[in-house]
Amino acid sequence: MLDYAVTTSHLSKQFKDNKVINDINLSVPSGCIYALLGPNGAGKSTLMSLILGLLQPNTGKIELFGQPWHRNLLRRVGASINGPAFYGHLSADENLEIHARLLGLNASDVAKILQQVGLDNTGGKPAGQFSTGMKSRLALGIALLSEPDLLILDEPQNGLDPEGIYSLRQQLREYVTKGKTVIISSHQLGEIQHIADHIGVLHGGYLKYQGTIEELERGHESLEEAYFSLVYGKNYLGNAS
Repeated sequence: MLDYAVTTSHLSKQFKDNKVINDINLSVPSGCIYALLGPNGAGKSTLMSLILGLLQPNTGKIELFGQPWHRNLLRRVGASINGPAFYGHLSADENLEIHARLLGLNASDVAKILQQVGLDNTGGKPAGQFSTGMKSRLALGIALLSEPDLLILDEPQNGLDPEGIYSLRQQLREYVTKGKTVIISSHQLGEIQHIADHIGVLHGGYLKYQGTIEELERGHESLEEAYFSLVYGKNYLGNAS
C-alpha cells in the first residue's frame, strides 16, 4: 500500500465568479518527484498555494503525510512559489542565515546549502543584483534549508541555463533517494520527461490526468502528442499544422 505525502479530496477554489480549481483529487506518493503540468493559468500555482495554506479552499480537504492538514505539518515542508522571495539588499549567505535562525539551524547548514545550489562564491553581492538563474538557486537553497520531507517548487527551472537545469535535475533526483518527496510545476514537457516519476496534468482548473508518463504516452508517438491530445483534443496537432 502506497504512502502519500499529499492527497486532496474534491478540492475547489473560486475567486469571485472564476473557479480556478475544480474538484481536484490529487494523490502524491511519498518518495517521488511529482510534476504538475499545464499551460499558464491552468491552476498550478493556486493548487500549490492551497496545499501550503496560503489560500483557503472553498470546498474539499487536504491531507499531508496521511494526516488532516494542520499548520504544524508545514514544519516538514519547504517551498518556493510565485517567484523567489528574499531580501534584495543582503547577500546569499545572509539571506540563508536569517532563514536558518528562524528554523533553529546553525551556520554549517548555510555553508552546505550554498555549495549545494552553487552560490558559495558570490561573496557579499546583494541578491537583488543576481541574475534570474541565481535568484532561482537562492530560492531553492532557502526551501532546502531544513531538509524538508516535502519540497514544493513552482517553475524551478525558470532562468536557469542548460548546466543549471541539469544540476537541478540531479539534485532533485538525489533528494528523493533519501525518501523525500518533491512537487514541481512546469510547462516544459521535455524537462519533465527527464525528471518526473508521476505527473498531474491541469487544464482549466481540472485534473485531466494523474499517473506515470509511460501510461500517458501509451498509444501516442510522444509525450507532446499525448499531452496536447489530452488537453486540447486528439486533432489539435493536426489543426495546428
